[in-house]
Amino acid sequence: MAPDYDPSEFVDEDLKTPRKAAYPGGAPAGSRAPTREEMESRVSETQIKLAELKRAQEELERERSQLEDTRRRQVEYQTGREEMLRHLTRSIVILDESAKNARRDAESMSKTLLDLKDFQAKVQTLSDAHWTKDNLSMELTKALTTIENARMEWNSALTKFPVLHADGDPADDQKPGGRGLGLDALASADFKQLMRIGLAFTLPLVVIGAITGAALFLLVLFRR
Repeated sequence: MAPDYDPSEFVDEDLKTPRKAAYPGGAPAGSRAPTREEMESRVSETQIKLAELKRAQEELERERSQLEDTRRRQVEYQTGREEMLRHLTRSIVILDESAKNARRDAESMSKTLLDLKDFQAKVQTLSDAHWTKDNLSMELTKALTTIENARMEWNSALTKFPVLHADGDPADDQKPGGRGLGLDALASADFKQLMRIGLAFTLPLVVIGAITGAALFLLVLFRR
């Protein structure tokens, strides 16, 4: 039986003819210049990518603005909260203390008012109509004691409540040391008021001087 024949056993690989280039006389396919259509396509793709990048940038800018606005509002919230808590706490403390003082003053004023009314009633009931020689000394002592106690209560009320100094006795204005003729009143008076005050003081003197002068003139005249 004849052996199997393999033609490749007698082929010299070194003698094989090299294959021709795919593009004889030209550049390889990967290094050729792009065509006009390819350039236009690439330009279009680049423009699309730029547009997408621009939209992404705008979106990031909007997000950044939102984040900055949120941060600003958070700072405003924290600052405003702390500020208002500080102001409200201080105001509450001040008003609470003022309310306590006002309640104490009101209670004290109410008690003083009752005491003054009580002494007013006691002083009004004082009367010497029923006093006799036998009880005169005793009744005087009781009456003076009542008046002195009323005066002490009144002076205490003047010390505790300055509002009682606002309106004094109208008769005090007519006294030599009263407010009506005091230095403070003269200092606060205007020119017209000073003229009236000066006229009120000098007019009687002028009238008396005129009468005296007329009397002397008539006396001299009749003596002649």
